[in-house]
Amino acid sequence: MFIQTESTPNPAVLKFLPGRELMPTGTREFHDAGEAQASPLAQALFDLDGVRRVFFGQEFLTVTKSEDTDWAHLKAPILAAVMDHFTDGRPLLRDAGEAGLEEEVYEGDVAQIVSEIKDLLDSRIRPAVAQDGGDILFARFEPDTGVVWLHMRGACAGCPSSAATLKAGVENMLRHYVPEVTRVEQAL
Repeated sequence: MFIQTESTPNPAVLKFLPGRELMPTGTREFHDAGEAQASPLAQALFDLDGVRRVFFGQEFLTVTKSEDTDWAHLKAPILAAVMDHFTDGRPLLRDAGEAGLEEEVYEGDVAQIVSEIKDLLDSRIRPAVAQDGGDILFARFEPDTGVVWLHMRGACAGCPSSAATLKAGVENMLRHYVPEVTRVEQAL
């Protein structure tokens, strides 16, 4: 098994491409060892000193390291854990569900606006962000102010350039195609 690695715009995050599908749909993020109990692979990665966060995309995973850890010491054990996981044939997740982001229900004209926002995120923004090892998910829309709140995940979470990505890229695109959008903010 050959696992490729790629750097991301976030120096604390490395992208691993195992050459197979991980998540057929959606993404999954683990912030600590407690959350990682839902995945044998995430659990094995959190067992390594210096792993701070794990993110699964469709065909990649990213690992966020702690500040006091060097990639030169962490990369090989991560590669070994990923290889062991897949060669042993273990499932990626113990449960079938996505760690839930509660979604508000919108009605009428607002529902149409939210649908347009989500379509743009899915068709134009998320594929580009996935190239950098991250994901952006819709959190909520405030129709009174025109503010769209988005969750940054994977390599995007905590990335030094994420604010620029939101403002220069995502906000400009959403404002262009959906005139009701006035601003984009990062949800915590």
